Amino acid sequence: MFLRLLFAIIISTSLSCSKKEDLAYDPTSNKNPYDLYNEGVEAFEKSNFFFASKKFSEAELNFKTIELAAKSSIMSSFSLYGINFYDQAEQNLKRYFKTYPSDKNIVYANYLLAIIYYEQIDNEKKDIEPLIKAREQIDIFLKRFPETDYASDLIFKKDLIQNQLAAKEMYVAKFYINIQKWVPAINRLKNIVRKYDKTIFIEEALYRLVEIHYHLGLEDEAKKYANILGYNYNSSEWFEQSYKILNKEYKIVKKVDNNNKNEKDSFIKKIIKMIK
Repeated sequence: MFLRLLFAIIISTSLSCSKKEDLAYDPTSNKNPYDLYNEGVEAFEKSNFFFASKKFSEAELNFKTIELAAKSSIMSSFSLYGINFYDQAEQNLKRYFKTYPSDKNIVYANYLLAIIYYEQIDNEKKDIEPLIKAREQIDIFLKRFPETDYASDLIFKKDLIQNQLAAKEMYVAKFYINIQKWVPAINRLKNIVRKYDKTIFIEEALYRLVEIHYHLGLEDEAKKYANILGYNYNSSEWFEQSYKILNKEYKIVKKVDNNNKNEKDSFIKKIIKMIK
């Protein structure tokens, strides 16, 4: 719905030919691009996206002005997206970027491409490539257009992707734990701490590192991760479980000031650098 509303802002419901636009197409052609475009809009509004895409593509080929041709192209891409023809929509957008690099709707086109990648995410346990591609495209967008209306939506979607990637790491880490392959399990958990420290899996990852290192007799390492967990998440059930693992005489560092975010972030960065 969000994407549909934004798209409605970009396009007009129809185009009409004025005297100023008489040269926008070849009048000797049997195909009037304005008629083709408006047929596409009518089909689009009836959710007949495949037919709409065809009409917009025909209109693009017949328009002589770059602005109207570019508008037809991006509408064709969105129509293809509307019927989940993701590959075709992606290819059409990439052609649009090359053909109309200065078009006024270039920001929206980049947003649409990110959404196309995002909506192809299926099962992160089987294949993370769609997740990686979607995150990369979102990062490209946020770097180029950070202050646009679309940025906040993509930031939210990137957070979801990060959680899915962290879920994949945790899934693999638990697999290694179950077969007692401690080194690869530790590596996966450390990866969560390094790359996905803003996700919901950070607390469990720290706990698992406490658990594994204590099991291996590496108590200093176990205490290090318990300190990180206790300092940042001392109300967490994972912290309570890690506390039970360690020697009761050992005092775990408590968070001193919940409101001092800068100090907390600095501490986290310092600790993460210690993790090799």
